[in-house]
Amino acid sequence: MHDDDAGTLVLNHDLVRPPVSHAIPTALGVSAAALALAACGGDSAPAAAPVVPPPVIVPTVKITPTQAGRFLAQSTMGATAADIVSVQTLGFDGWLTDQFNTARKIAHWDWMVGAGYNVAANSNSETGYDPSVWRQLIGGTDQLRQRVGTLLDQVTTNAGMGLYLTYLGNVKANPTTGSVPDENYARELMQLFTLGLYQINSDGSLMMSGGAPIETYTQDDVSGLARVWTGWTVDSSDSTTPDRYRRPMVNIAANHETGTKVFLKTTIPANTSGVDSKKLALDAIFAHPNIAPFVSKQLIQRLVTSNPSAPYIGRVAAVFADNGSGVRGDLKAVVRAVLLDTEARDDAAAAASTTSGKLREPIARLTGWARAYGATSPSDAWAIGDTSSSSTRLAQSPGRSQSVFSWFRPGYTPPNSAIATAGLVAPEFQLTSEPTVVAYINYMQSLIVNGAGDFKADYTAITAKAADSQALLDDINLTLAANQLSAATIAQIKTAVDSIASSTPAGLANRVYTAILLVLASPEYLVLK
Repeated sequence: MHDDDAGTLVLNHDLVRPPVSHAIPTALGVSAAALALAACGGDSAPAAAPVVPPPVIVPTVKITPTQAGRFLAQSTMGATAADIVSVQTLGFDGWLTDQFNTARKIAHWDWMVGAGYNVAANSNSETGYDPSVWRQLIGGTDQLRQRVGTLLDQVTTNAGMGLYLTYLGNVKANPTTGSVPDENYARELMQLFTLGLYQINSDGSLMMSGGAPIETYTQDDVSGLARVWTGWTVDSSDSTTPDRYRRPMVNIAANHETGTKVFLKTTIPANTSGVDSKKLALDAIFAHPNIAPFVSKQLIQRLVTSNPSAPYIGRVAAVFADNGSGVRGDLKAVVRAVLLDTEARDDAAAAASTTSGKLREPIARLTGWARAYGATSPSDAWAIGDTSSSSTRLAQSPGRSQSVFSWFRPGYTPPNSAIATAGLVAPEFQLTSEPTVVAYINYMQSLIVNGAGDFKADYTAITAKAADSQALLDDINLTLAANQLSAATIAQIKTAVDSIASSTPAGLANRVYTAILLVLASPEYLVLK
């Protein structure tokens, strides 16, 4: 058990991690949890960064239900009818402000303690994790935080991360044996979480030298930074409860590297403590010019579109660099820039574009259904469990990707596809295959009808419309799909629904189940535009 309850939405050097293992996906996050980032020179100077225009924000206008639904699909784990009304009432910016001010009802750890999971037998297990994370993703009112929330400073001292990237118990070099500090976290911190492999301009484009991209860091940088992550361990030897794994790790001075630490053109002086070295290292990474466009592009890809334009990336990166008040890394401002940019909010342009949008992640499809139809677990068991199976479930489960590289790579392109021919990327398609498509539909069919344990949806309101198939589908199209299903697709689904008699309660229920499942299976729902 571990606690990933980051309450603030301000970056500074506490960087949001793009969705990767053991973080709620920002999911899908950026969290579910959620996260999942001075180089060697070249034979010529890097190209000058392009001039970035100021952020373009859509003026306040009357928001339609369709626009509200699309916005919520990008910023939450799924829209509800009440959410749609809230966005229409508050406006996009007002809704964001409201979400920034919405407190989490209960932290993961507190819920687990209340449910009795903090016992010695669970000290080295994940018991309680799945119900807690599904509970929060589906039932949490702080929905924006479910998409964007994990902070790098806190993740760095989290025992779960220390264990996963093998620097828990990491010790300084031993000249006698020739051992050196573990380099896992140092490498992934730069490659995946903050900077990326290659130097980039402020609009995300590659800096080139001699016709080749310029590497962001060298092996020497990795080795130098690895010296920072020595001496970190859990804060006690008490194994009677899992408590020590949820508290921040501490640094043992005798195991920490006392010599100088040189990386990214930064030198941390000899005899600097482990705690101070960590702060200086994160500050150095935070000051690197790559971080604003790298993190900005990752956030845009996870929330809005797989193929953002260079100007879009540049506008968001400019806000990362300066929120308008001289503050760097203000996550609230960055999230606003991502979600309120014209490229995110111009519905007509997105619908007409052949490059906009993204494939909805399987987790978001499940939570979208669950939130739309008020799924709850009266016993608080949330018995959904691990949905990682690619043959019987979603091929994705919160916090359970099989590697630190997450479930998919940001630059993934399906081979031998029209997407590849067009020179585009489609990261989420890395999870997609014939078996996973079949498994997703079969699993969702069972979940829609039966739930899991006492985790079930409430179809009372939608069943009242089931006798009128058009009204039924109009409601589902709005709430689940932000009205993205075409008239032709609706007509096809309507034919299937109309084939089911509406004269009995069982018939009405089957109409609801069929309509929801076919919407969830339709390509126009699966690709969020």
